[in-house]
Amino acid sequence: MDIIWHEKTKQFHLCNDTISYVMYVQPNGELGHLYFGKCIHDREDFGYLVNRVPLPVTAYYDTKDYFSIELNGQEYPSFGAGDFGSPAFKIIDQTGSGISNFTYLTHEITSAKKQIPGLPATYAAEDEAMTLEVELVDEFTGMHLFLSYSIFRDFPVITRSARFENRGKNELILDRALSLCLDLTDADYEWLQFSGAWARERHIKKRKLCEGITAIESRRGHSGANQNPFVILKRPDTTEEKGEALGFSFVYSGNFFAEAQGDANQKLRFIMGIHPDNFSWIIKSGEKFSTPEVVMARTENGLNDLSHTFHSLYNNHLVRGKWKNKERPILLNNWEATYMDFDEDKILQIASKAKEAGVELFVLDDGWFGTRNDDTRGLGDWFENREKLPDGIKGLAEKITAMGMKFGFWIEPEMVNPDSELYRIHPDWTLSVPGRKSTLCRNQMVLDYSRQEVVDHIHDMIYKILNDAPVSYIKWDMNRSITECFSNSLTDKEQGMVYHKYILGVYQLYERLINEFPDILFESCASGGGRFDAGMFYFAPQAWCSDDTDAEERVFVQYGTSYGYPISFIGAHVSAVPNHQTRRTVPMAMRGNVAMFGAFGYELDLNRISEAEFEMVKDQIVFVKEHRKLLQYGVFYRLSSPFESDQASWMVVSDDKKKALLAVYSMRANVNRLRGPLKLSGLDSEKMYKVGDRNYYGDELMNVGLPLREDIIPGFNMAEDSSSAVVEISEV
Repeated sequence: MDIIWHEKTKQFHLCNDTISYVMYVQPNGELGHLYFGKCIHDREDFGYLVNRVPLPVTAYYDTKDYFSIELNGQEYPSFGAGDFGSPAFKIIDQTGSGISNFTYLTHEITSAKKQIPGLPATYAAEDEAMTLEVELVDEFTGMHLFLSYSIFRDFPVITRSARFENRGKNELILDRALSLCLDLTDADYEWLQFSGAWARERHIKKRKLCEGITAIESRRGHSGANQNPFVILKRPDTTEEKGEALGFSFVYSGNFFAEAQGDANQKLRFIMGIHPDNFSWIIKSGEKFSTPEVVMARTENGLNDLSHTFHSLYNNHLVRGKWKNKERPILLNNWEATYMDFDEDKILQIASKAKEAGVELFVLDDGWFGTRNDDTRGLGDWFENREKLPDGIKGLAEKITAMGMKFGFWIEPEMVNPDSELYRIHPDWTLSVPGRKSTLCRNQMVLDYSRQEVVDHIHDMIYKILNDAPVSYIKWDMNRSITECFSNSLTDKEQGMVYHKYILGVYQLYERLINEFPDILFESCASGGGRFDAGMFYFAPQAWCSDDTDAEERVFVQYGTSYGYPISFIGAHVSAVPNHQTRRTVPMAMRGNVAMFGAFGYELDLNRISEAEFEMVKDQIVFVKEHRKLLQYGVFYRLSSPFESDQASWMVVSDDKKKALLAVYSMRANVNRLRGPLKLSGLDSEKMYKVGDRNYYGDELMNVGLPLREDIIPGFNMAEDSSSAVVEISEV
């Protein structure tokens, strides 16, 4: 790992054992891009990569040597002075112009990684990463721009962010501030995005790139279930096991934008950051603005390898505190068992049966506070409903812990019902436009977290409960997107700051609570997967990844999620049948076989299932406890995709390759069809493994494969709907 500066040629070379990243100070003083790819030997001058050719109708900075910004890669481009592609930023100066010219001033190379004030980001110790910060200045406005690049020692990863500091005399407006621009020399890539909606999050969508623009975005006030802030660019022949791919993950939970733009010369520009629509940040003299971080990873060994990079990086350099790399407790949540129709006796009956099954954590969901008997009222009033819980959260928590389980509960601290004490006292604390009708969703409005007094008030109510009761877990929900994004506390010129200020307020509340209660496991939830992003995982090490608990649908959701996020992040539960979202009845075996590949739990009343099913539940819990570390932190391989057939499979392998778990799923019966053997991954070619009652060499399992027959994979029958099996593989 090294960051090399060549003073004579003014070139930077960031490199480790797998990747190299080369850039330089251009003739116009701005920072230009030369190379990103496989690690190469250093040299003082990579200037041969600069294009200096006379082409018709081309804007040239220097007509003597034909240097053109348009024909060469840029690190952080602006629009209007020779670059005609999508810009990374735009600053409106005192004249009304958006033209900038940020020229190289100096740079600093340091060990480790700096944190970004107020924002989530990956972290590293001094010997684990190096950081280059390049300072540029626009002499006309006095704005200074700091471009930050961190390269990790053990990962093919570079992180990117930017910081603006107004050292001039005039107020400036930052009208666009993305986090990353990467100019590539060709556009021969396929674009993978992870799209969907509520209850069908992160489905894989693929497009071939060419001239023009391909983009995804969220303007919902949060990252959203519709598009995930994670994109892969892969070569057309790249598979799970081989080939080049680039991954881009945005460590942010608000509005975002990601775009690939192919130009007439077959070059490709990829940009990512805060969505520029409805963003306008005023930077007064002496003030600063920092963009969130983008994590950029590369592989030459296929999409599974790219995923392994993100999984390991995020488990070790994003998650913090007590729950970093710690096995998650098996929980039971009462939501689909009772919804809001419960009292303490009913909860204790459900909890008692859960304890009998071997559950370790009981979670009380929505309906315990204020007048919350349905979703039309009570949100914002974070005090116990004493009719339901006569002894409050403290009393219930003490009774649950006396059973030998941990206790947790649900909150939705960013929202308020109009029918609530909080709203009646402070209607101006919502995001709403005076004189205009407010749009409701789930009968609720969004609190204005750009206001410090709102964050403080919600913090104080939640703190009081947590400080008084033995609580081990918080499920933090967020059930609607932002509409009427207007803050009553800001001026008309400042309204473009509200979306970003809002998410900074959310981050602040998270940070305060996790510092005050470091032992609590926080699980993020946003109508399931509506805020499933790397930014959230800096605060909450797991997330409820979809409200759809149907096991067949979850195969798709969890398969797509695995491309960019570790299995330990994925909240996955066994729920009641017929399923409450799809009305489908899936066998208990398949429900368990899907959910165990994640932060495992149950979401039903175990008193209402048959004795045979209850015995299956107990067996599932024993199995998960025995294999929990492997399930949540083993090396995860996707083997066959549900997006390509009605059958799917994946596996996890221990670091020492001595143990593995193979999961196979068939959503629909295959009548009169014989499928070829399933080739496994990640094993040791020389080791002998036991699978079922047979032994195989690792090279057999990976190169020949296992026939998908019940005599080979016990319990799996492709002639049945909703058939599944999880098979232990162990070194002989």
